[in-house]
Amino acid sequence: EIKKYERQRIKNESTYWLVFELIWRDYFRFIAKKYGNKLFRLEGIRPDNKVKWLENKKFFEKWINGETGVPFVDANMRELLETGFMSNRGRQNVASFLTKDLKINWTWGAMWFESQLLDYDVCSNWGNWTYVAGVGNDPRENRYFNIISQAQRYDPQAEYVKHWLPELLEVPAKKIHQVAELPIAEQKKYNVIVGVDYPQPLVNSTKWVNVH
Repeated sequence: EIKKYERQRIKNESTYWLVFELIWRDYFRFIAKKYGNKLFRLEGIRPDNKVKWLENKKFFEKWINGETGVPFVDANMRELLETGFMSNRGRQNVASFLTKDLKINWTWGAMWFESQLLDYDVCSNWGNWTYVAGVGNDPRENRYFNIISQAQRYDPQAEYVKHWLPELLEVPAKKIHQVAELPIAEQKKYNVIVGVDYPQPLVNSTKWVNVH
């Protein structure tokens, strides 16, 4: 139907990405068919994987509620809580944050998405989580999403973050994604005290250094 639409009407970036994502959907269906229940195991489809996952319930709850202290992550998690939806870019970033920065059991994240997503699909959900967590078929070892650079690239004006995190409304877009690094005087200027009005970051990865 998409190809028919392109022939009859127009072929554009939107139709390209729609086809692209449908290919991913079908890919994960084939993965599920091939590996079956292995898709739900902690080691995923890679039994040689020796990652020692943490089971930090406190941090996991903060991730769920959008209280990690990392604005781009929190905005996406709050959108999921309130609407049952999150963009594909958001899903990749919050999954990477949970598994690579917090190192929390990836199956917890997959199960949370399963319970919340209106567009939940078992193959796409669990397949994507194994992919991001590093226990799937990703040919690129140690895939990692730098949350700060991702936020600056995909939400440069902070419109998305400010919509879901109204407590950061007065913080300038150039400073909002690393609001915890602002001197206390600036925090007061923008009416947000980190640790009071907005959470302290659960982690402050060295991988985020020199991101401007």
